[in-house]
Amino acid sequence: MSVIGEQIRKYRIERGITQEQLGQMIGVTTQAVSRWERGGTPDAELLPDISSILDVSIDALFGRNEESLPTIIARRLCIMPRKEAYLFAFNICWAIQIGLLGDKEDINEFLNRFIEHSIINTNKEKDYFSRIIRDEGISDVRISPDFHHFFLMLEPKDGVNEHLSDLESLRKVFELLADKKLLKIICYIYSMPEIPVASGLISKKTGIKLQEVDRCMDILCRNNITVRCDIATAEGMISSYHLCRESNIIPLLCFADEVSRNIRPVIGEYLRSKPFL
Repeated sequence: MSVIGEQIRKYRIERGITQEQLGQMIGVTTQAVSRWERGGTPDAELLPDISSILDVSIDALFGRNEESLPTIIARRLCIMPRKEAYLFAFNICWAIQIGLLGDKEDINEFLNRFIEHSIINTNKEKDYFSRIIRDEGISDVRISPDFHHFFLMLEPKDGVNEHLSDLESLRKVFELLADKKLLKIICYIYSMPEIPVASGLISKKTGIKLQEVDRCMDILCRNNITVRCDIATAEGMISSYHLCRESNIIPLLCFADEVSRNIRPVIGEYLRSKPFL
């Protein structure tokens, strides 16, 4: 087999394209693609089309300057529809989690059960977690019906504690979420489209008195969770609010929900000798 034939076969399989499909996209027969992969060489004028379809450089087709797997994944994500790209990206995250376990005997079972979300289709109510805690880092995956997230932390050289804010700053974050009124308003604001919401509407929808809403919104704005904007009306100026795009509230709520459920991981490994902080 020629180098270029090997490369065409390699990239074709990586992208889940059959010989017939590749031939149709290039404008040649399936037999032509088969000949290339068995040792033949495509005509030079076809190389740009082949490299474009396989999303690699022409040099890569000749085995030179092959792109790394992260680069290949990034290129593929760039050309996929957004919804499909996010699903593909999460499947990669779950594959990473399975791979980090390092158990070749179990890998096929777990890949078949989880990678394409097939297990969710047979159990609509159950949450699945995987958590790996080692000296090298921590990784955590959640697969629930239509709700998935992934967290991966490489172990910092000097430990996690060196990279965290002081305890008082961290306490204030949890203090915000511990306030029932603040949490209720946060959930309401984040349930709305990205349009400003007036204090009166917040009060009506949450059942919190207007004076208390104003107090809560001052706190949320100071902590960059919401943003205030003033609107001129016939009755005068009124304040309205919308969510702060830079806020990390949603990931924080997702992980808080995971903690609150206290469900043991379906797949886990705990081999840590270092302190966490």
